[in-house]
Amino acid sequence: MEETKEAKKFFSGLGGRYLIGAVVINVLQSLAVLALSHLAPALSANANVKLVLGAVTTDFIGLPLIALLVRRLPAENIERRKMNPGHFVLALMMCYAVGIASNVVGTVITLIIGLVKGGMVQNEILNMTNGASMLLMFLYMVICAPIMEELVFRKLIVDRAVHYGQGVAVIVSGLMFGLFHGNLNQFIYAFTLGMFLAFLYVKTGNLKITISIHMIFNFISSILILGMIRQLDLQEYLRVYAGGNMDEIENYLMEHITALLSIIGLEFIIGCVVIAGIVLLIVALATKKFTFNQGTVTIPKGKRFSAVILNMGMICFCLFWIVAIVRQLFV
Repeated sequence: MEETKEAKKFFSGLGGRYLIGAVVINVLQSLAVLALSHLAPALSANANVKLVLGAVTTDFIGLPLIALLVRRLPAENIERRKMNPGHFVLALMMCYAVGIASNVVGTVITLIIGLVKGGMVQNEILNMTNGASMLLMFLYMVICAPIMEELVFRKLIVDRAVHYGQGVAVIVSGLMFGLFHGNLNQFIYAFTLGMFLAFLYVKTGNLKITISIHMIFNFISSILILGMIRQLDLQEYLRVYAGGNMDEIENYLMEHITALLSIIGLEFIIGCVVIAGIVLLIVALATKKFTFNQGTVTIPKGKRFSAVILNMGMICFCLFWIVAIVRQLFV
């Protein structure tokens, strides 16, 4: 009974601190958009400005605020273990397979919801990156975001939640990371990706490993693929295709043959990596490689969900983001 009360108090405090950060980020972003729309309407529609505002409010204000608040909670040192290059590559392949497979699931679900409601669900990633500078996206999505997110959603959470068991720490890290993205598609893959990265961190105690994998994942999934797609000039292709002139279509394809072949080659490589990663995951599960140690305090079976989730702080944190996700789906 004492263990359950202690856990409820801890996770309520954890959820409350992350909720404060979420509220601050949303308020600052709303104020920034409102100010720009009145003072500089042209800038409010600029993709680069929107990307910078998102980075400043989230990674330079909101997440650092969360870090300051959470650091006050007691933490445990996780033993550092080395990972050789071969194991790193295998972990990267499994991580990429988890992320891509769950992203496909999220995309299918949002498409179904779009069909049911009679309109497409807004893709927040495309909305944020459409027209933005590749350099800015690289700095934000490949450098800044992985470092801050691994610090705030892996190290800070796992170092503290591991007191109640590695499994609890991994699930909570993934859940809070997924919800913090604020939309269904990203929630699904960020949840599974977050759990996998949390598992790597709890077993290695080395944040550099998860940051590196996170950076590579973001680079391939966003910068590399988007850069190739931009070379195709899809708007021009749609114009040519709509015209129905076969000579124009053939000329367009020949002019962009290098970009087309590059995308086909990249997609083939990604497909092979995903298949290999899924096979590795199945083997790891079959051989019971994914095991979790108990914590210093063990929450009694049947009480874990209520202790970890059904407390004031975590309930408010989850509800805040669930409302945001539902709102995004039906806007």
